[in-house]
Amino acid sequence: MAQPKFFLQPLAAAICVACYSTAVFADDLNDSKILAPITVTAQAGNDAHGLIVRADPKQPIQPIPATDGADYLQSIVGFSSVNSGAGTNGDVTFRGMFGSRIKILTDGTENLGACPSRMDSPTSYISPESYDRISVIKGPQTVQYANTGSAATVIFERTPEKFTEDKHYRGQASVLMGSFGRLDHNLETAIGDEHKYVRLNANRSVSDSYKDGDGNKVPSDWERWNADVALGWTPDENTWLELTGGKADGEVVYAGRGMDGSKFARESLGVRFEKKNVTEVIKKIEAQVNYNFNDHVMDNYSLREFKPSMMMPDRAATNVARKTLNTRVAITGEWDKVQLVTGVDSQNNEHSIRKTDSKTGISYQDQPRMTDMKYQSVGGFGELTYHFDDQNRLVSGLRLDQVNVKDERQNSVDKGYNRKLDKTLASGFIRFENTHPEHDDGKTYIGLGYVERMPDYWELFSPQSGNGNPNTFNNIDTEKTLQLDAGYQHQHGAFSSWVSAYAGIINDYVLTTYLSSTGHMKMLQAHTRNVDATIAGAEAGIGYQFTDAIQADVSAMYAWGKNTTDNTPLPQISPLEARVNLRYVQDKYNFGLLWRVVDGQNRISQNEGNIVGYDLKESAGFTTLSINGSYNLTKDIDLSVGVDNVLDKTYTEHLNKMGNAGFGDGFASDQQFNNTGRNYWARMSMKF
Repeated sequence: MAQPKFFLQPLAAAICVACYSTAVFADDLNDSKILAPITVTAQAGNDAHGLIVRADPKQPIQPIPATDGADYLQSIVGFSSVNSGAGTNGDVTFRGMFGSRIKILTDGTENLGACPSRMDSPTSYISPESYDRISVIKGPQTVQYANTGSAATVIFERTPEKFTEDKHYRGQASVLMGSFGRLDHNLETAIGDEHKYVRLNANRSVSDSYKDGDGNKVPSDWERWNADVALGWTPDENTWLELTGGKADGEVVYAGRGMDGSKFARESLGVRFEKKNVTEVIKKIEAQVNYNFNDHVMDNYSLREFKPSMMMPDRAATNVARKTLNTRVAITGEWDKVQLVTGVDSQNNEHSIRKTDSKTGISYQDQPRMTDMKYQSVGGFGELTYHFDDQNRLVSGLRLDQVNVKDERQNSVDKGYNRKLDKTLASGFIRFENTHPEHDDGKTYIGLGYVERMPDYWELFSPQSGNGNPNTFNNIDTEKTLQLDAGYQHQHGAFSSWVSAYAGIINDYVLTTYLSSTGHMKMLQAHTRNVDATIAGAEAGIGYQFTDAIQADVSAMYAWGKNTTDNTPLPQISPLEARVNLRYVQDKYNFGLLWRVVDGQNRISQNEGNIVGYDLKESAGFTTLSINGSYNLTKDIDLSVGVDNVLDKTYTEHLNKMGNAGFGDGFASDQQFNNTGRNYWARMSMKF
């Protein structure tokens, strides 16, 4: 795999950086106030009355700092991940919800993966440290982005560079070394003046396969790199124009899949424009166009020795790709007590596939790409905020999306199926927010949201049937979610607390069931159907400042779901989890301890789940202990070390994709893999 050679290799000899992060509190999506550094464990950073969580991805997290978006999001309370046995490329869940129910955006645009079984999930193409801020909007409580996420909207953001006459450059670089051959390099640098800039974000991460607490090897090595360039122009303080371009690639070995990922290529281009303070009423106009091309290859021979099996007697490779074009225009207006954001957006994406022909031996590179899906959506939205007074405000929004999906598969043509779906989807919410500073900075919110969701590519094209019909494309209904969200956050002296709770009704929830195939080779295959469901749960945290130096916080998350059609639990929901974080903080150094306590999960629906994983059995609870320490060498250089899973425990997460016994040195198809054993890491970070 070709990769750039500009990374800071000399830094690899250093031991490394502070395991702390910055939490942010704000009243809206644009204003923020930086708090004191903390270890990212129990997520204390809540904005907008506990509804929105922000994090600074340039600061590392424990366990070991993240390689991709899914890795980082797991540090935020409410998120989990369906892992595939690799140390990277997991697929996040939030409050038990999965896939397109979680809207993942990078700088306001969506970059979708291509693999039919989501080997390259959207977060696989995200390098967290190259972004300035992550914002998580819980529940269906915004309509500003295309095809609204019903569970959450996650935004990875970069901000424009700002230089002065005295300084025309800035940068940040870090190197991480860890157990099992882990080595990361990250570089961000920018040069410019008051009116223009050039920024480079580049990173590389490699690792060998890890060992579990019993010392058993789990196939999981990877290698990945990203490089992004931005050219910006700011002729005045109210105008911003930016051109962006990027490339990336990677390869990953899996313990829980029938193939490895030998290519994760990304090409991205974009242009973004913002104009503020246009008139006394029009406060901002923003527009952007983004193009992404993801080219993904999975095979059973290039990353480890090929071993013929009944399931895969021959070498096999599949190449899938997706082109995505996103556009968005929005206007923000303010007058008197009202703020209104209105806009339109669109998305066009095209999915294609080609395979190595096992009969003729013709490689996939010599085969034409065959388009199997075309997708188009056009939407309009309006989001209004009304300030009753300084303490109370009402926020509401409405959007309509016209979605068109075409089935371009030759098999559908031959069978005369309907190959076009047209849907008009509605989404909306209303939320009341209250701040009461006279009661020690207390904030509350309560909101009701509604979302109609078009089944995504993985629900329409990957399953063998839909609601019992072999033509899945025409037989899966639109999913409708009505959800109540409420929460508060409170600060009183040394004590702080926050809660975010939700309850929802989902009609035509898209559920994946795995059934045995016909024929002499019995294997589980995905089948999709609609059921009705109810969901509920909460995330909560408390913190206490014992002394100026000693701090502690505890957080917990719980998600519950029921398939009311079958009177069974919703599958693939993480169990109750708590995180205890104890810190000793001084001006130049700090020590931290993270204790993760996970309950067993006995609410399962065997062989049901999503396109990535399914419930196999009840899971046992476990605990892990991690420690870290950091030291500020100079004003701009931080050095830190960490040990994850200090007691070297052997444990398995509930969300766990099963192995494949016939694939190299993989696991049995009904066997779950263990997580990483004791893991040492160190990281150095410097700013200039």
